[in-house]
Parts: sequence; C-alpha cells; structure tokens
Amino acid sequence: MTQVASAKPSAFKTPQVVVVGAGMAGLVSALLLANAGAHVTVLEAQEEVGGKIRQLWPGAAQGSPERDRPGIDSGPTVLTMKWVFEEIFAAVGLHFERELRLSPLDVLAKHAWSADHGEAQLSLYADPTRSKEAVAEFAGAREAERFQHFCRSAKALYGALEGSIIREAEPSMKKLALSLGPRGLALLAGIGPMRSLWQSLGGYFKDPRLRQLFARYATYCGSSPWASPATLMLIAQVEMDGVWSLDGGIRSLAAVLERVCRELGVVFKFQTRCTDIELQGARVCAVRTDSQDRLAAHAVVFNGDIQALHAGLLGGAAQSAMRSKMARGVVRSLSAVTWSMKCRVLEERFTLERHNVFFQDPYQHEFNDIFTHQRLPQSPTVYVCAQARGVGSVSPELETGVVSEKKEPLFCLINAPATGDTQAWTPKELAACETATFSLLQRCGLSLQMAPELTIQTTPRQFHQRFPATGGALYGQATHGWMQVFSRSKASTPISGLFLAGGSVHPGPGLPMAALSGRMAAEAAMAHLGLTKR
Repeated sequence: MTQVASAKPSAFKTPQVVVVGAGMAGLVSALLLANAGAHVTVLEAQEEVGGKIRQLWPGAAQGSPERDRPGIDSGPTVLTMKWVFEEIFAAVGLHFERELRLSPLDVLAKHAWSADHGEAQLSLYADPTRSKEAVAEFAGAREAERFQHFCRSAKALYGALEGSIIREAEPSMKKLALSLGPRGLALLAGIGPMRSLWQSLGGYFKDPRLRQLFARYATYCGSSPWASPATLMLIAQVEMDGVWSLDGGIRSLAAVLERVCRELGVVFKFQTRCTDIELQGARVCAVRTDSQDRLAAHAVVFNGDIQALHAGLLGGAAQSAMRSKMARGVVRSLSAVTWSMKCRVLEERFTLERHNVFFQDPYQHEFNDIFTHQRLPQSPTVYVCAQARGVGSVSPELETGVVSEKKEPLFCLINAPATGDTQAWTPKELAACETATFSLLQRCGLSLQMAPELTIQTTPRQFHQRFPATGGALYGQATHGWMQVFSRSKASTPISGLFLAGGSVHPGPGLPMAALSGRMAAEAAMAHLGLTKR
C-alpha cells in the first residue's frame, strides 16, 4: 500500500495535490497546478482521460487495430469559445493552434422540421450575412430583420455577462450590478431575465420554427426552454463567434492536455476510484482509493458531479462538511439516449452537414415528458453529428439520393430524463424510442440503414454508471430560474484545501465552461498553497 505522511503545505518543498477525475476541468487544473510547481496526481476511475469526452468504435473488438485510429466522438462534438483554450495553453507557454489542428466550420448547424416533411430547411452560417439571407429565404424579409435584432441582443448580452458571470470566480448580484453599470442593467432589464427563454424568444420571432430553433439553446445547459432564464440566448452569440472541428475529434484535445500534463510531471492513475477524502479537522489531509492506497494531499481538486460528494461517495467526512452547501430542490439536468454508429446513408431531401437538428411539434411535449413525467420523449428532437462532413472530408460516394456503400460514422442524440439510478427502460420502451427517433429523420428526408453490430446505444442508466450519483444527468443541475447562476457551487468549499471543478459547478456545463472551472479551481488552490503562476 502506498502511503505518504500527512503534513502542512510548508513542510514540503513541493505541495502535493490530488485531482480526482480526469475530465476537461480536472486536466486543466492538473496542468496549471503542475506548471505552478505542485506535484500533481490524477485519479481517474475510467481507463483513459476525457470524462464526458469519449470516442467509441462500433464493431471493433478490444485490441483491434481500428482503435488506433480516431473513433466516433460520443460526448461533446463541438468546440466553441476558443479563447478559453488559447488562454489556458498560453498560461503554460504553449500556442493552442500549434498543438492541435482546428478547422472552422462554415455551417454552424442545419435544421429541418417534420411538420413540413423537411422540405423547409435552414442552415445557420459563421458568416452573419449568409445567415440573414438564409433566414430571409426560409421565413421572409421581416423575420430576417427580427433575426438581426435578436443577434444584436445576444451579442450585447454576451458582452455584458462574459466578465461579470462567465469569467468571475465568485459571481453575485452585487458584483453583477457594479460591473454592468446603468447601461448594462438597462440592457438586462430589456432582455427580461426573470422571463423564461421561451417567453423572451416570443418577443423576437413570429415564425414558431425560429423560436423553436433558438429555444433549443437551453438544452446546451441540460435545461427546458420553459424554465431556463432568457439570458441563455447569449449561447447564440457563442456559436456565432465560431465553431471548430478538431483533427482526430474532440478526444484529441484531452489527449494533448494529458501529454502536456505528463511533460510537467503529472502522474495519472487510471481505473482508480477515490473512495474517501480524509480530513484533519476541517482541512484536507489525504485521499484513499479503491486499491487501498493513501495519498497525502495539501489540496484536492474534485472534478466530478457535486452530487457525488453530497451522496457520500467520497467519504462521510467530506459529506458532513459539505452539508451546509447542499443545494435544496435541485433539478437534475437532461440526460440522453445516444447512438454511435457506422451506417449507410440515403439523403433523399436532406443532405447532412456536420451538425444537424431535426424538430417536430408540439415542442413543449418533449420537455413535459422529460421533466414532468420523467419518461422518454415520445416526440424527441434529434441531433445528428456527421463527423465526416463539414471540413472538406466528405467522400464523393456520399451523393444526394444515393445509398453509399461506404458506412459513414454518425452520432445521434435525443434528450432523456436523468433517472438512470431509478429507472431501467425496457427493451420495448427503448425500441419505441429508437423508432420515434429515426422515423423523424425519414420524414425529413434522411434514411439511415443501421446495423445492430455497428451501433452502440448509451442510455441514462449507463451514463449514471459512468458518472455516479447523477442519474445520468450530463450537465449537473438544470439551469432553471435566473438565480440559479448565483446558487451554483463555486471552486472553494467549506473544507480547507478542497476545491471543485467540472460542469456541475460554476460557470456551468460544456467544454469551455468546464475548462474555465478547472482554471478557477487551480487558481483557488494556488492561493491556498501559496503558489504563484509561472
């Protein structure tokens, strides 16, 4: 059994830090802390880094040479807010775009609606002029003007809240008011933060399809458009600022962070679960693992869902000390049912872009099913990521109206309730869900010839097993209500030396937000340990 004696930070020339979880936030924390001079050990329950970032290889056995090549991104599929990663890499003396090969996407996403059998389709572009022209063709000149007004509002809102909320380690109403000033507060009042996103969008768009399209941004935070605040419209600006694909998939970002961490001396222990965070008084002193190791620690960064702490999965001492911070009446965010597959594609009326969304009506039924009835949606919205598309890599075999013999890698996702710890869907229920999902694509002019042996389905129960105490929730707690942004847990905790990072804490879910939370946790730990950034 490995054992290191506990001591105060000043007793060691090199502070000892344990990072629990090698998701995006954990990797960023480990990177920055190691760069500041700490000795960092990362414990990861899975066999590789990434957390929710993962790739799957349908039909490829363990040890197959195919697994040496990039698989199908089966978690996050898009990179936005590139500046976050540029700043993090620059902090350790590296240039982000020299470490990874990025390609900006001209088409942000393509959309179709079952109500008109997919005949009316709308693509949004990185070029705002092209987007306005596309909206005008889709819904008319007046709606295009409303779209421009919406874009101006989203841009102004993002500009107002980036510093006061997104970058702020300890946001509060007082800090927000001081930061915004009279003009910013007037802008916020005009947006109507106390209104739901759905209500607010009704003031911008007359065409219900556009209202539905932009309401979907609530799901980026795992939330319902009918309960999330109007301020989530700023996500539209995040996408309009740029969407990138990565050569090798999103997994390549995690791989580069792991490599740089190792170069800085970070030690990774895979298939190793933290079972207990030991305290000495109200201070962290060590962690224990399921392999019976005890690692002394002057600081611990927990990169996992905060509900795991509250559930006692990291020991009773941490659970008791965190009790005062337990959120009451927490609504879990969305989970998902996903399909990672290789399949033949028939494009009858819909030609895939890299990111595609298929809607059906009535939209509210999807969220009533999930949040009210806690059942699989009978009329789901479907997201399809065609990972061979959008960056000039489409095979010439993939022609409209022709079934290609080439099996194309696709990732499909629908929203689902985070009840993976209390419900196990029957094969009949899952089959009905699959039928509802792929029949929608057919109605919109896209047919997929799926093969069971080349398809991997993931359900809320499997997500719960991968991310304990979540029920399969993929975004922490739902962003329901304006004040939720202030009630979300921050990096520092009541336990001296314990810091939180990940999508379930401030500033929230998503790759760039998780990376920011990792930076905030690292900075809080540096201050605690008396370290300075190099």
